[in-house]
Amino acid sequence: MHIDWTHFTPWPALAGGIAIGLAAAVLILFNGRIAGISGIVGGLLRAAAGERAWRAAFVLGLVAAPLAASAFDWRMGLRIDAGWPAVIAAGFLVGLGTRYAGGCTSGHGVCGISRGARRSIVATVTFMAAGFATVFVLRHLPGG
Repeated sequence: MHIDWTHFTPWPALAGGIAIGLAAAVLILFNGRIAGISGIVGGLLRAAAGERAWRAAFVLGLVAAPLAASAFDWRMGLRIDAGWPAVIAAGFLVGLGTRYAGGCTSGHGVCGISRGARRSIVATVTFMAAGFATVFVLRHLPGG
């Protein structure tokens, strides 16, 4: 295994982590809600009265933030080495997995672990291990 230290850029990751943490804190402090993206998006489809506006605003912010960053030419350094079919299939599998796990990385990994929820620790360890295994198989095994 080789780590590419010349292209290691921890500051954008740190800034992103701080932004996610602030968003989660603001949502729970001012709205009393956990910032689990899959739950927010899933709840948007069948939202109760008074729930739709904040859910839509949160999702709109998720979509608008990268568009605003690109408008100011803030390069994110994002590069996806896959075609659209693989991206769509991966998105579907992530969505399916979050429904079975009762949450996603933001819900379990950020909010659940910070609250000391045992099921969030198990869910986060499980999906991180699955991610590591997937990358290993795709990049290091013959034919990958």
